Amino acid sequence: MSEDLGFVHRFEPGDGSGVTLLLLHGTGGDENDLIPLGSEILPGAALLSPRGKTLEHGAPRFFRRLAEGVFDHEDLLLRTHELAGFIEAAMKQYELDPAKLVAAGYSNGANIAASLTLLHPGLLRAAVLFRAMVPFEPETTPDLAGMPVFIAAGRRDQMIPPDNTERLAETLREAGADVDLRWRDIGHGLTYEEVMEAKGWLAEIPPLR
Repeated sequence: MSEDLGFVHRFEPGDGSGVTLLLLHGTGGDENDLIPLGSEILPGAALLSPRGKTLEHGAPRFFRRLAEGVFDHEDLLLRTHELAGFIEAAMKQYELDPAKLVAAGYSNGANIAASLTLLHPGLLRAAVLFRAMVPFEPETTPDLAGMPVFIAAGRRDQMIPPDNTERLAETLREAGADVDLRWRDIGHGLTYEEVMEAKGWLAEIPPLR
């Protein structure tokens, strides 16, 4: 665990394949939460896991919200650019291949991963979004041609309306991303079956094999 580069974060070296998995926790999580998930879905990858710098009643988040499902747009943009700067610095610090960076986020972490994808096209090679919402409506459509994006959503998720997830998938598709949206009849919590689906999906991305 390190506080260098502007974020408290955890870094675990990989097996030399050159792939790095950026892990972005949900509200109340920290840099340790998704390490086991990362090791499961992309075995052998280097793991880069920052802690969100915003606190909500003491719970770490990656950006502020005004209410459930209502984001502080200015803070979201600021924090997204700040996180992108950290990622670029960390890739250099740890001598990682920027062409093989994959994000995996849950809930608040998935939302900022979606924001990173829209605001910094080309930064991520692929993204796995567990329980994601539309972070914002982009004024201009980014070029995400061919970017693989996996979205795992729950039809009984009380925090995210299904049409919001559908809109996120459509926004990414309109930008050229190759979106795989998978629904389950479950709530906001993540299931083992979804983790295994994400693992299988990642195994099929040629540059990450």
